[in-house]
Amino acid sequence: MRRGSIALSLFLASGCFSRGKQNEQFRIEKVDRGNITMTVTATGTVSAVTTVQVGSQVSGVISRLYADFNSRVHRGQLLAELDPTPFQAQVEQRQADVTKARVDAANAKISYERQRRLLAAGLAPQADLDAAKAGYEGAAAQVQQAVAALSQALTNLKYTKITSPIDGVVVDRQYDVGQTVAASFQAPTLFSIAQDLTKMQVQADVDQSDIGRIAVGQQARFTVDAYPDQEFRGRISQMRLNAAVTQNVVTYPVIIEVPNPEEKLRPKMTANVTIDVANVRDVLRIPNAALRFKPDTAQTGAAQQTASAGPGVERTAAQMGQRAPGITGAGGTFAGRGGTAGRARPQTVWTYDNKKLTPVSIRTGITDGHYTQVVDGNLKPGDNIIIGLATSKVEGPGPPGSSSPLGGRGGGGGRGPR
Repeated sequence: MRRGSIALSLFLASGCFSRGKQNEQFRIEKVDRGNITMTVTATGTVSAVTTVQVGSQVSGVISRLYADFNSRVHRGQLLAELDPTPFQAQVEQRQADVTKARVDAANAKISYERQRRLLAAGLAPQADLDAAKAGYEGAAAQVQQAVAALSQALTNLKYTKITSPIDGVVVDRQYDVGQTVAASFQAPTLFSIAQDLTKMQVQADVDQSDIGRIAVGQQARFTVDAYPDQEFRGRISQMRLNAAVTQNVVTYPVIIEVPNPEEKLRPKMTANVTIDVANVRDVLRIPNAALRFKPDTAQTGAAQQTASAGPGVERTAAQMGQRAPGITGAGGTFAGRGGTAGRARPQTVWTYDNKKLTPVSIRTGITDGHYTQVVDGNLKPGDNIIIGLATSKVEGPGPPGSSSPLGGRGGGGGRGPR
């Protein structure tokens, strides 16, 4: 029992010593000058600038295909052909209708001329002439109607030949030879043709909280999974208003034009987009961790006497000491994805010099997620700024009766023999 009591006393003593020592150990970084680029990230889809869906306006059976996947086609080039037999028969029928209508019109004209001469000789009444005139005009209208039907039949026969409307590359084909194309209510899509794969675009879905920072003409960069080590660059050409709502998340489509001379980018690829929305050079900056650091009440007690920069700084330090003892997430408003730090509200960071903690009130600018710009405050390059508490690394289990270097806070000490 006596050996156990001694070991427990040593364990508690070493734990208290380690905890007191750790309160004086901080992670320190130097305030420096550098460049900060604020970015907005989004996910988008790569597509051709112009993609045309080629369909058929008539129904029929595909008899021939002249283009396949990845085929490079030119404007007016024949892509596919439907079986023209029924359409050719319809054309011949309409031609016969035109011939009959013209014969009827010629006969009606002869009757009209005869009645007109008889009326002039006083051998026929006016009613017979009017009836003959009406029959002639009706026959002439029948000719026009038959000609229009023939034109429609010829047009349908022409539609059996599917041609390319643009120069481009076939990226999709929906039908094979022998399949029936039904165009009853809408034109079915036979081919999808991308006009120019050397010029692509990315439609990125930008969150509503970031869309206010986006502007036409800004530079954007992105990567795709096919080339993870290569970064592609483009320019924002359009911000569309047709917002999409997915699980209460509102996003706006942003169009990015991208040159693709080597044709590495392909339609439907997923792009991880980064847009540079603000950039400052050679400015005073601090690590973002310094904005989150907050010493505990015991450490800030001594700092209250050293905070002589003004009543505003002392009040800020006192409020921080009373609000949340220990390490908390307080210390400033910043965006984790490279958003803007709070400009209007002063924030407090802590410097460490000659074993003294000093609160410093600053105003921040933009941040890139790692560093934040210091717009105003009593900081200068080379100052030691605290970014957190240092923690000792546990090398391994110690001998019986020894304690962890972390003391009673984070590690477990060895237990002595009973």
